[in-house]
Amino acid sequence: MAVKQPVIITDKHEMRQWSRSMRAQGKTIGLVPTMGYLHEGHLSLIKEAHDLTQLIVVSIYVNPGQFSPSEDLSTYPSDFNGDIKKLVAVPGGVDVVFHPHNLYDYGNNSSSRIGGGGGVKREEKREKVVSCLEEKGLGHETWVRVERLEKGMCGKSRPVFFRGVATVVTKLFNIVEPDVAMFGKKDYQQWRIICRMVRDLDFAIEVIGSEIVRDNDGLAMSSRNVHLSPEERDKALSINRSLLKSKCAAEKGQVNCGDLRNSVIQAIQEAGGRVDYAEIVDQE
Repeated sequence: MAVKQPVIITDKHEMRQWSRSMRAQGKTIGLVPTMGYLHEGHLSLIKEAHDLTQLIVVSIYVNPGQFSPSEDLSTYPSDFNGDIKKLVAVPGGVDVVFHPHNLYDYGNNSSSRIGGGGGVKREEKREKVVSCLEEKGLGHETWVRVERLEKGMCGKSRPVFFRGVATVVTKLFNIVEPDVAMFGKKDYQQWRIICRMVRDLDFAIEVIGSEIVRDNDGLAMSSRNVHLSPEERDKALSINRSLLKSKCAAEKGQVNCGDLRNSVIQAIQEAGGRVDYAEIVDQE
């Protein structure tokens, strides 16, 4: 069987032109958005997309809009050549890898002051919550927000994260124009936010949530796992174990959400972890 090499597109106008030419031929397109450093979880999304559409586009783009200046944008793992090898090895392959260098307009960086007699520096006037984009320039100022769903859980400690995710996914949807888009349920709040955004903004796109893929030891696959030491990785297993324990208790009739939640927190803390949040919520 011949190996399928994907077309690599870096220009957004070329990407949109490819999609429209394929749609004109009656082809359906699936999009798998990623930030690269692919693992089996990403590849499972591609395999599932093959059952739903005729053509597959995988985007690889580390989105600066979802990182605050204090977060790990510069250390996010990257291996583009390795990613391409993994995509080629997927049964059926992928048709396009959309790998843009930048999806934002940073504007004119030379302006460091806001007008006025006092000559107030922009750093003193800007909003408290900023992303890496806002640190770099004055260009991009249009954001997509899913106002209620983005506030809790991950949104408490990462106030620009979901704004950045919703905005870049909107951009990808407008550029690629897919019929189907695949997201992993590992980032459950993110998936629900994208579903709500698609509903509210009338995107003609079916958003599919795919189940979590775990390593043999039970740790959810994540590109950032590469940063874990062996000891940290072992301790991280307490997350899945505590969730399974509470799930089992709930299935056996435990209805006190506070007790279930505290059980998760205690187990993770005892393993040396710091719990950002643990919540029991309605899945919608």
